[in-house]
Amino acid sequence: MRYSDLAGKEIVCYDEGIKLGIVNDTDLIINTKTGAVDSIIIPYGKGIFKKGILVIPWKGVKKIGRDLIIVDLTTAEDYHDIVRRLELE
Repeated sequence: MRYSDLAGKEIVCYDEGIKLGIVNDTDLIINTKTGAVDSIIIPYGKGIFKKGILVIPWKGVKKIGRDLIIVDLTTAEDYHDIVRRLELE
């Protein structure tokens, strides 16, 4: 799957139906050894200054549809732990 296939899709939590963001506003963590997507980084909060960051591992992506991506929010990881782990690799 290409990033362009994901662009513009809304990201929605399947438990509560909460809109988390749009793929255009997110970043991806890609494993450089395999080329596979490791996680989706979703900034959240209102206005210009985003207040937090959600990191959803690729295993937390439950379904990719035509207009949206459904994720399991219970799989979310701490952004700072991810950054530390990546710096150590």
